[in-house]
Amino acid sequence: MDDTENVPDMNAGQTEDTKPEPDQGQSGFSIEKMFEETGHKAFEDPSYYKIALSEGGDCMQRVHTLFQKYATTKDLKDKSIFRMQLINAFWDFIGKTAQKLTTKTADPIKFLLRFGVLHPNMLNAEAKTLLSKVPVKNDLEQPVYYLDEWIITIGSGKIKCSVTDEVSPGSAHKNANAHLLSLYEKAKGKIEGSQGLLRAKQAERVEFEKQLQKAVNLIMRHSHYDLFTEVFDSYAEDQKLAFTEIQNIIKTLLKIDRESSLYMTDLEQSSEDLETINEKLEAAGAADSVSIDTKSIDTEMSSIRQMAKMTVGRQGNAFPILTSEFFRPAPNNIGFKENIIKQLAWVESIDSEAFIRYYKGKPNRIMPYVVLLPTYGDFGMCWEPFDKSNRATSRGRIAIPMYPKNIMLAVLSAVGDLRWQVAKEKASFYWMEEGLTGNYYQWFQAQKLKGDVKAYFIQDYIMWMTKESEGTQKLDKDVRGTFWRYMPFTQAVKEKLKDRNLIYQELYQRDKNRAMSDGY
Repeated sequence: MDDTENVPDMNAGQTEDTKPEPDQGQSGFSIEKMFEETGHKAFEDPSYYKIALSEGGDCMQRVHTLFQKYATTKDLKDKSIFRMQLINAFWDFIGKTAQKLTTKTADPIKFLLRFGVLHPNMLNAEAKTLLSKVPVKNDLEQPVYYLDEWIITIGSGKIKCSVTDEVSPGSAHKNANAHLLSLYEKAKGKIEGSQGLLRAKQAERVEFEKQLQKAVNLIMRHSHYDLFTEVFDSYAEDQKLAFTEIQNIIKTLLKIDRESSLYMTDLEQSSEDLETINEKLEAAGAADSVSIDTKSIDTEMSSIRQMAKMTVGRQGNAFPILTSEFFRPAPNNIGFKENIIKQLAWVESIDSEAFIRYYKGKPNRIMPYVVLLPTYGDFGMCWEPFDKSNRATSRGRIAIPMYPKNIMLAVLSAVGDLRWQVAKEKASFYWMEEGLTGNYYQWFQAQKLKGDVKAYFIQDYIMWMTKESEGTQKLDKDVRGTFWRYMPFTQAVKEKLKDRNLIYQELYQRDKNRAMSDGY
């Protein structure tokens, strides 16, 4: 097999001018650098194509043959036929390739899965330069994964397959291990939940301690008596009030301490449970195993292919190979990990509870797993709102295409889908009657709209985030009221909007009225 034969060079005539699991409770995002100053040389390797195909097993030759025909034929009808055949063959091929992935996999195979680069000659110089400068290592401590990273994590058993309700055929021994892994996930979820609650309580304690210190400092300020300057005067009125304030603060601090002790006990118990389960897993040879579970990878790749179809849509471009024919090297509009994290940070700066779930009555920030798919899709989507065995603290899963027309809309559609599914699962049997989904569904019915209610919701969510957050009224009044209550903007956005016009001012006043009524 000749790695360059019959493959057109897009540069002809041109000159070229596994990490640990992220902290569930951390807040915010931070990115130190978007691109490397100097790009790697993987795309200049003349053996790239041969290496990229090398782990495809019996699918390798079929992909090679179809790719040669697709790349060289001039007849548009034949090219369309080869294109369709190549799409199916390519997915089978990368399914086989995924089974061989390790942390030491060669760069061409890694970039084949990560970016969809099968042959560098299909990219022009600008595209190759841009891709070569994308940071290879994941040092961002966020649950955002390129496809190759995700497959390795799934295959090593660190994260469950996306299709959790399917039971893989196997021995009773394997089923027992699956049960242990499920218990492991639950115990880990409890630990993460308790840690989140403890962090919240610690922050609350620090705030009240500052208030206590301020009150004590006020009491300790003594002025001299007018007639006898060597004698201190009695406490002033504001100092006497500070005594009452100190008593209330101390009561609050003691309450916080009691609650923290309970959370600490839960944390210690969950840690002991996790250690016990881990010992059983080690005894069974299932924990921290370096072996790759090929059946899990097969299952996951089947899910990935379905995700890819959904991000592309019926009328979209389903071609799975990156070529300059379809790729526009706009650095800020490509689904690189750094860009996605920037977009998620922007979402969180507007939608205050986009990634919040309540655990024991307290808000807990839980970022979903984000899988970046090397597709030309335009829509992100939510595959799972959370793990069914750990609804309280487990991460959801969203998939985002890397090469959409508009990266912001791709991210927003994924988060909107996540928003809908989490709210629907939370309302359970009453999802058409209560909460976010219930209020929206009733409006949808009253308007006599047809089609998928979730699709309408996602489009309205995009409008909510892009237009309404800027004060441009695009939504129906009832939808705006529902979103304002159940998907509130951050306080900074609310403060900005209330001064724009009477509509937002009225919604802002409703918040204040609800807050006052909650106190009674």
